[in-house]
Amino acid sequence: MRSRYTAYALGEIDYLQDTLAPERRAGFHRKAATDWSKKSQWLGLDIEATKAGRPGDRDGYVEFSAHYTADGLRQTHRERALFRFDEADQRWYFVEGEAIKSAPVVREARPGRNDPCSCGSGKKYKKCCGAAA
Repeated sequence: MRSRYTAYALGEIDYLQDTLAPERRAGFHRKAATDWSKKSQWLGLDIEATKAGRPGDRDGYVEFSAHYTADGLRQTHRERALFRFDEADQRWYFVEGEAIKSAPVVREARPGRNDPCSCGSGKKYKKCCGAAA
């Protein structure tokens, strides 16, 4: 996973294609990968979790967060990726990935006076439920 992240950061699109599982290469969108690679400033990779993927394993999963800036906005791509080891090549190949949605932000403090009231009235908090507080 780290090598594929590095390939995105360095624009090594051939490496990205070469490390795809052979059955996935036909669907590789080279232009999209190139655009994402070049239009992003890559900020770092966090490996959140792994399952299997050790010597002797056929498959392995990596859950990761890739941090980057695109169009001036800091973003994070979270994914759970499946890799498969090819005995003949002695190499891991990316098979598929599933995007992971970030957990919703939970606001624990009460709303500010000028925020919309959480009761759904459409009024400002200070003119509704906050008036009694």
